[in-house]
Amino acid sequence: MFYDLNVFKTAHAMATHAGKRQAVIARNMANADTPGYQPRDIEAFQKAFETSGRDVAMAATRQGHLHGNAGARLWAEHEAVPSGDPNGNGVSLEEEMLKSVEVKRQHDRALAIYKSSMSVLRTSLGRG
Repeated sequence: MFYDLNVFKTAHAMATHAGKRQAVIARNMANADTPGYQPRDIEAFQKAFETSGRDVAMAATRQGHLHGNAGARLWAEHEAVPSGDPNGNGVSLEEEMLKSVEVKRQHDRALAIYKSSMSVLRTSLGRG
């Protein structure tokens, strides 16, 4: 009866996505002074979640791209829009901070969904 509940899978996927995106944002901020570094980002959770049920073909972006064993990646990184620094660095600390706040909110939302779902389950079992 309580096996394979999608609400918990969704909350887990949302929290995992937030963690992965936070790591990418932190790497961007760490390389804010690296000449020629271009910021990376991960597509929004909603977009990834909407396309997760469809068959999406893998696309090779360079020679030998699909021959390595990088393992399964749920959310692919892509280059973010560069800001145009004179040394070729495209990282904007202000934009990365805003993205970081957005990611924190997404993670908090995932935890709230999980806690609320647990509360509903406990109440339905008479342990609320």
